[in-house]
Amino acid sequence: MAVLGIREIMEIIPHRQPFLLLDRVEELDPGVRAVAYKNVTYNEPFFAGHFPQEPVMPGVLMVEALAQAGAVAILSLEENKGKTAYFGGINSARFRKKVVPGDVLKLECEIIKRKGPIGVGNAKASVNGEVVVNAELTFMIG
Repeated sequence: MAVLGIREIMEIIPHRQPFLLLDRVEELDPGVRAVAYKNVTYNEPFFAGHFPQEPVMPGVLMVEALAQAGAVAILSLEENKGKTAYFGGINSARFRKKVVPGDVLKLECEIIKRKGPIGVGNAKASVNGEVVVNAELTFMIG
């Protein structure tokens, strides 16, 4: 059962359709960790051009989905409510498998470092238990 549904997610992060890439959050430890899910459907707007003959979710959108999961974790802290988490950096991103329509993307982000408004998250996305992308994400709270 989801800890947060779509409405609760939209109360925490400012993203909206078509750029909101989380469907539900199933684990949340504010300021520490979030586990979220994205149901990838053929109706996603990016599939019209990426690629029409072989729809594949763009890697940059997988990283963005991971960042949104991390943003839910960090912006759930009382002192960060109403703020926005911006990208500060993407390090060591590795793409391991394609994500296609019908996949359920599990998005995990653990906040491993925080100093003032800057932090770092260790992020991993998987489909059916297989890692499809991992990266270290730096964020800035604004």
